[in-house]
Amino acid sequence: MRLTTHRFPGYVVTDHEFTVPLNYARPDGESITVFAREVTTPDREHADLPWLIFFQGGPGFGAPRPDGSLTWIARAAQDYRVLLIDQRGTARSTPINHQTLARLSGPIEQAAYLKHFRADNIVRDAEHIRRELIGDRRWSALGQSYGGFVITTYLSMASDGLREAFITGGVPPIDHHPDDVYRRTYPRVRAKNQRYFQRYPGDAEIVRDIAAYLIDHDVRLPNGDALSVRRFQQLGAALGMSDGFEKVHYLLEEAFVRGARGLEMNYAFLRGVENAHAFDTNPIYAILHEPLYCEGVAAHWSAERIRAEFPEFNYAPDQPLFFTGEMVYPWMFDDYGALRPLKAAAEWLAADADWPRLYDKTALQANTVPVAAAVYYDDMYVDRALSEETASYINGIKLWITNEYEHNGLRLDGARILSRLIDLARGKA
Repeated sequence: MRLTTHRFPGYVVTDHEFTVPLNYARPDGESITVFAREVTTPDREHADLPWLIFFQGGPGFGAPRPDGSLTWIARAAQDYRVLLIDQRGTARSTPINHQTLARLSGPIEQAAYLKHFRADNIVRDAEHIRRELIGDRRWSALGQSYGGFVITTYLSMASDGLREAFITGGVPPIDHHPDDVYRRTYPRVRAKNQRYFQRYPGDAEIVRDIAAYLIDHDVRLPNGDALSVRRFQQLGAALGMSDGFEKVHYLLEEAFVRGARGLEMNYAFLRGVENAHAFDTNPIYAILHEPLYCEGVAAHWSAERIRAEFPEFNYAPDQPLFFTGEMVYPWMFDDYGALRPLKAAAEWLAADADWPRLYDKTALQANTVPVAAAVYYDDMYVDRALSEETASYINGIKLWITNEYEHNGLRLDGARILSRLIDLARGKA
C-alpha cells in the first residue's frame, strides 16, 4: 500500500494503492493496481470506525472524487470510514483504454485480458483489500446502479466479508438472457421519450431537422469523429436522470447557427454531444456492458438485435425519431474513433459464451447479511420488475420502491436515501 493524505474543509482523504492479481486463479502471474480513497472527518480521523466500501455504477467508471458536494458521503462519514474504490480497470486502477490495451499483441489477447474485469473479480479485489486493511473484520457496502450488481455478486460468493449492504437503483436481473433485459428496457426508453416530447413538444421538429441535416452533411465532432444520426440518438442515455430532460432540451436549443455558408451545426452543440458520452474514455462501459448480463451465454450484440423489434427507434424521414438509451451497439466501434482499435476484441467477446456465473441463488436464499435496496419505480436503466424478482431470492432483503427519484437519486438526495437504507437494514424503518 502507498498512503498519501490530503485535507480540505470537513474531510480527511487518504489515497491507497493495492497490488492484486489480474487472474486470481494464477496469483503468482501478472498483477494490477487497484486504487481507493479513504474518507473520514477531522474529528473522527483516529477513531475506530466501521468501514463502508462504495461501488460505483457503470460498468467502467471510477469512484466519485470527494469534493464536499455529495451528501451521501457526508452522511456515511457520520458512521463509517468510507472507502471509494476505483474498480479494476477504471480511473487510477491500472486503467483500460485503447492506449493501454495497445500493449497487448492482438484482439484475442485483449479480449482474454478484458474477461478479468467483471463483478466476480471486483469482489475478489474488495476481499483482498478488506483483509489488508482490517483483517477478519467485516465491512459494509454501498452500491449505486452497477455497483448494486457487484454487491449481489458479493452476497453470492463472499458474504462472510459483509456486515450489511445497501443498494441504490441496482438490483440486477438473474437468470435472464440479455435479450430479455433489452425487451424490457426499450419500452421504458420509449416511455421516457414520450414524456420528454410531451414536456418539450417543439423538440420533435428540432430532432427531425438535426437528423435530416446529418443525413445530408458530413458533420464532424471536435475530436474528428463523424456525427451520425444513430450517435445523435444516444443523447437519450440522459433521459433516465432527474435532470436529463433539461440537459437534452437545452443542448438541442443551440443545435444550429448561421455561418459563412448558411445554416450549419453549432460548435457548442457539437462539443455538447461529444461530452455527453463516455464510451470512448471509459471503454469497459462499451465492451463489457452486455457481458455483465451473461452467465454461460453469448450476448451477440443483444441491444442491436432487439432494436429491430422496436422500429420507432430507427430513422425515417417525416416520422418521429426517438432517442435511444444506455444500449451498446456494434457500430460504435466504427463511429467512435477511440473505440475503433478495440473493435475486433469487442466482436470476440460478443460471441463468447464462456462467462462464469456471477450470482448464486442458493447462497442468496441462505443470506444472513442485512440488505436494504432502493428500487426506483420508473428506472429507465434497471428494470423494476426484474429487480423485484431478484429480491425474492435474497433472504431478508428490505426493498424501498419509490417514484420520488430517478436513477440518480443517490447523487441528488444521497443523505436521505442512505439514512433510510441504514434504518431499513437495521430494522428501524
